[in-house]
Amino acid sequence: MAATAAFNVLSATPIFRLSSALQFSSKPLLLPVCFSPRTPCRPRILRIYALSSNDIKVGTNLEVDGAPWRVLEFLHVKPGKGAAFVRTKMRNYITGNTVEKTFRAGSTIDEADVFKETKQFTYKDGSQYVFMDLNTFEETRLNEADVGGKTKWLKEGMDCNLLFWNGKVIDFELPITVQLAVVDVDPGLKGDTASGGSKPATLDTGAVVNVPLFINIGDQILVDTRTGQYMSRA
Repeated sequence: MAATAAFNVLSATPIFRLSSALQFSSKPLLLPVCFSPRTPCRPRILRIYALSSNDIKVGTNLEVDGAPWRVLEFLHVKPGKGAAFVRTKMRNYITGNTVEKTFRAGSTIDEADVFKETKQFTYKDGSQYVFMDLNTFEETRLNEADVGGKTKWLKEGMDCNLLFWNGKVIDFELPITVQLAVVDVDPGLKGDTASGGSKPATLDTGAVVNVPLFINIGDQILVDTRTGQYMSRA
C-alpha cells in the first residue's frame, strides 16, 4: 500500500490517508495564496496553467520572460511553406512597452495570473492616490507614476478596477464613461447646435475636452475615458 499525504495549507497540519495507488491529474494546480503581509490574509486561488498559442486572443494575459503581458492584437498565419504561427502585438503591464512577438502554432505559453479587484478612489495623500476596498476597508496606494495620465479622469468616490500580479498592482482601469463638470469654457451663443462646431472646455479634474458650442460652465457632461472624447450632456 502506498501512502499519500494531504495538507491543510492554512494550518500546515499533515493529514495522512492510505491509497492503493498514487494518482496524478492533468488539471491546473490550484493553491490558496495570500499576497500582502501588511493586510489581513484573504486566501485566493492561484492558477498554474499553460495555454496553447492557438488559444491566444485579444485580452489574453501571458507571462513571457518572467513578466506579464496583455495581447492587444493577434493573427493566426498559415504560410504556404513552413510551420504555422501566431503573430501578436503585446503590451507589458510593468513597463508599458508594446512589442510584436510570434509564437509557433500549438506551442505552450504560460498564462499570467492577472486578476482584478474593484476599489474606490477615496482621496489623494501627497503624491499618492488612495484606493479603498469597500468590503474590508483595506487601502491600496498608488504613486503618481503608477496612475499616469489617467489622473485627468479620476474623481474621489469613483470605482476603479485594480489589476494584481504576484501580489502587486500592475495597472488599473477607469470606468469607460465618467461624468465630469465643466468649470471653464467660452460662453455658448444663441442658436448653437451640437453639429455647429466645437470648443475646448476645462473640466473639474483639469482635463480639457472639445465640446459642442452650446455647452456652458456648470454643465455636467459624459466623457469616454478610452478616447477622451465628449459623449453627451449628463
